[in-house]
Amino acid sequence: MSSSIAKVNTSFIAILILLTSPLSSSSLPHEPDPVPTPWPHQFHSILVMNYNGTLQIIDLWYDWPNGRNFNIVQDQLGSILYDLEWNNGTSFFYSLDSSKSCSSVQLEVGILRPNWFDGAEYLGQRHVDGFLCNVWTKVDFLQYYEDVVTKRPVLWVFYTGREAHVMTFEVGAVLEDAKWQAPVYCFDKEAEIDNKGAEFSITGASVDGLVRSPFLGISVL
Repeated sequence: MSSSIAKVNTSFIAILILLTSPLSSSSLPHEPDPVPTPWPHQFHSILVMNYNGTLQIIDLWYDWPNGRNFNIVQDQLGSILYDLEWNNGTSFFYSLDSSKSCSSVQLEVGILRPNWFDGAEYLGQRHVDGFLCNVWTKVDFLQYYEDVVTKRPVLWVFYTGREAHVMTFEVGAVLEDAKWQAPVYCFDKEAEIDNKGAEFSITGASVDGLVRSPFLGISVL
């Protein structure tokens, strides 16, 4: 009887040792870090921008197949700026009010590619705006938050502290062609010269100058 009890005790102790002993790292399979989901080739999104309490709403239309990107920027209780970008590097910044203001700029880069955040560094998971998100950063310029479940973007935080909160994200939505035409006064040479300084009003510094941000007119990797 005592021999049987001893065997049971020995077996029980062995099981406890196995359960409580840490597994070596080599015995555990390593899961690769998640990567950002490429953007759909066409989508419509409403963004709420917050920069130190200054608020804007951006109506964003992204259209990669046609090489164009449109940001309609509404200042809180203020004016509306139309930022129309083309993949040949041309951008128009204009109003549709009585001022008929317009400026243009020609850059060496086009709009963001759908996989513009490839190669970003994974920072882990965080809760933001009520969503559990995977978070990445790129050259310490931007933090990108993506919903773990739906893979939709939730938030961008720029190195300046500017935040872009994604309120809607409509995959496949396309703005009609007629809305992509800049007004005729944007092609007035005098108007372009008079407003030459305005072309940098929402243009930030380039990070190797590879592509432009589709919602702020800034350049990122």
